[in-house]
Amino acid sequence: QVQLVESGGGLVQPGGSLRLSCAASGTFFSLYTMGWYRQAPGKERELVATSTTDGGTNYADSVKGRFTISRDNAKNTVYLQMNSLKTEDMAVYYCWAVVRLRQILPSREVWGQGTLVTVST
Repeated sequence: QVQLVESGGGLVQPGGSLRLSCAASGTFFSLYTMGWYRQAPGKERELVATSTTDGGTNYADSVKGRFTISRDNAKNTVYLQMNSLKTEDMAVYYCWAVVRLRQILPSREVWGQGTLVTVST
């Protein structure tokens, strides 16, 4: 099985920065696209950013120019650098990945447990 372990959430003032990390651990055949979603209170979970194995990235319009996703394939880790944070960025951030557990099995989605980002004075 595979687990996604997130870290880096916390409290930050508006305009501040945080860096989230997510490491995939366990036994799996291959790790594909990784990314971040977030869910604010009373709202649906939404895509923040994704990163493919060959370096391709995709961002929600609301975070373009402020957030940067990166990954270290050797460490099976994806990062989210969040700058110029706004109160509307406050949410639980979930790590997401597409993984193939065994070569003979189809790929599947896995989720982390979530890490809370609070943006407040």
